[in-house]
Amino acid sequence: MIERYTRPEMGRIWSEDNKYKQWLEVELAAAEALAEMGQVPEDAARLLRRHASVTAERVVEIEREVKHDVIAFTTAVAESMRGAGAEETSRWLHYGLTSNDIVDTAQALLVRQASELIERGVVELSDVLKRRAFEFKYTIQIGRTHGIHAEPITFGLKLALWYDEAQRNLHRFREAATEMRVGKISGAVGTFGHIGPEAEERICARLGLEPAPIASQVISRDRHANYVSALALLAATMEKIALEVRHLQRTEVREAEEPFAPGQKGSSAMPHKRNPVTCEQICGLARVVRSNVQAAFEDIALWHERDISHSSVERIILPDSTTLVDYMLAKTNWLVAGLQVSPERMQRNLELTKGLIFSGQLLLDLTSAGMLREEAYKLVQGHAMQSWENGTDFRAAIASDPEVRKHLNPDQIAESFAVPRYLVNVDRIFERVFGITSN
Repeated sequence: MIERYTRPEMGRIWSEDNKYKQWLEVELAAAEALAEMGQVPEDAARLLRRHASVTAERVVEIEREVKHDVIAFTTAVAESMRGAGAEETSRWLHYGLTSNDIVDTAQALLVRQASELIERGVVELSDVLKRRAFEFKYTIQIGRTHGIHAEPITFGLKLALWYDEAQRNLHRFREAATEMRVGKISGAVGTFGHIGPEAEERICARLGLEPAPIASQVISRDRHANYVSALALLAATMEKIALEVRHLQRTEVREAEEPFAPGQKGSSAMPHKRNPVTCEQICGLARVVRSNVQAAFEDIALWHERDISHSSVERIILPDSTTLVDYMLAKTNWLVAGLQVSPERMQRNLELTKGLIFSGQLLLDLTSAGMLREEAYKLVQGHAMQSWENGTDFRAAIASDPEVRKHLNPDQIAESFAVPRYLVNVDRIFERVFGITSN
């Protein structure tokens, strides 16, 4: 059975208990900030901080009757104050606030917590991609275009390409996560009708958030759409890695494969099977994250200063997208770290077409030696097609062609079929990507 990653931290972040904990934290920060400004008694803010508590179980119980989650929440907190002998203090809870002052601001706290886990996972993935890129920096492999053998590369270059993409994902995700670190305490329609902008600034500062420059009753949802888009791009990169491994693990290729644990079974009917099931899972989950982008974009347009059509959507797509990406990062880290690579098979596949992959260099060498490019192309393609169709040795056919020998001597022909010519700039590419030439 494949090693599983449960990622309990992300589950705790999106638990109902933690959601209400963050709601309460916003309420307490508001009471304390308003107390500093003389709008709430200081003793009330202290007692709220000391005694206010809430459980998801009680909120759900109250919500069954009142049909409003924030009212159920404030009622449950007020009950906790009554139990602590500070019932009078509860009247300062939620003072001057509206529901979305709490919900949107607390959501920013939840997204921040989730984003810290995801960022850590992207950094870990970057580290393992870099390590394995240097490990296989000079491991020769056939490059493929349209799925067909093209010209030689190294497996390290493939990993370096993934690393480079992961770095852009990290940059995009950090920016999107930063855009989500905003709160709003501007009231029912965003006009600060009951408490002013200074209070919002103080409350957000206590929570480590920036105040949204302007909001209606809700923070504009283009931020959220951008955030889910960044998650989808990250998922797409992991899908790209997994899809490549799926191809390389095919029986006809067998150049690399995902880890296969002792005692693992690949098929209930065929004992020989070693299937790329983790790679397929990564590819499948990427589709789910991508689909959530559409829903996030649909949430941008709301009626006037607020409706709640976005709320039910976000209760699904934010926990699901962050949880899935966190899970996919764990899986992709495991995949790349344990990837089983076969340089011998790569060499064998490189030689599979009996020299056809050197046709491009041969064309250039013949042209440089004085043959018209059109003539050189026709000559090389003629031999290439015959070799492709009949399985004959392309290099031998070229070496024995009188027209080729008019322009290239045996040493020059040999040089046309030399792999190192394709790889002279590997160090330069690595220096561009990593900024160094060795790890």
